[in-house]
Amino acid sequence: MNSLKQEIAKLKNKEKAKVMQGFFKTEKGQYGEGDIFLGISVGDQRAVAKRFSNFKLAEIRPFLKSKIHEERLVALLILVQQFEKGSEEEKKKIFDFYFENVKGINNWDLVDLTAPKIVGAWLLDKNRKKLYKLAESKDLWEKRIAILATYTFIRKQDFKDCLAISKKLLQDKHDLIHKAVGWMLREVGKKDQVIEEKFLKKHYKQMPRTMLRYSIERFEEKKRLAYLKGKI
Repeated sequence: MNSLKQEIAKLKNKEKAKVMQGFFKTEKGQYGEGDIFLGISVGDQRAVAKRFSNFKLAEIRPFLKSKIHEERLVALLILVQQFEKGSEEEKKKIFDFYFENVKGINNWDLVDLTAPKIVGAWLLDKNRKKLYKLAESKDLWEKRIAILATYTFIRKQDFKDCLAISKKLLQDKHDLIHKAVGWMLREVGKKDQVIEEKFLKKHYKQMPRTMLRYSIERFEEKKRLAYLKGKI
């Protein structure tokens, strides 16, 4: 366990850390308040995770409780690697473990790099009620997990849950939810723009502006401007 901490610490970069502290909004009252960064690239963290991919869940748990962002992310990347290679029983344990430690999954990159690959992947052929409970959570990150998990379904041409959860989150107040929903709607549109537009025509006038902008980003200019002007 100490060796993993040492491997992570070796890669710290003070200048990058300062930039990341600002980028991930770590000041008082911001969404990442109190998060501590060492300034390590995701690529380097993936490489470390690969070297420690045989860690047991009990060894991973303390890292998910760490105040250091990169320690939590490396731990989550180890979980992703183990999930992808695991048996059905092992995948179920990792899925459950993920939610047992969900309080440590508390910034957008931690969610985005793991929710599709663990939560979405596990629920692909299973009941998805859990996502709807997460979408109703008061916790920002649980709501983001709910919508990001649908990315896995979208890639399989399965849009129902993305659209239903997007509808639930239309009135959410947080910019990070607006961006996440808009992003997933855009991904639906990449697969089937007719389905995306059917949803948008019902809801775009009630959407937060950021959500709408993200969702129509790939539309041809004339149509994109028509949506922005409310003339669809």
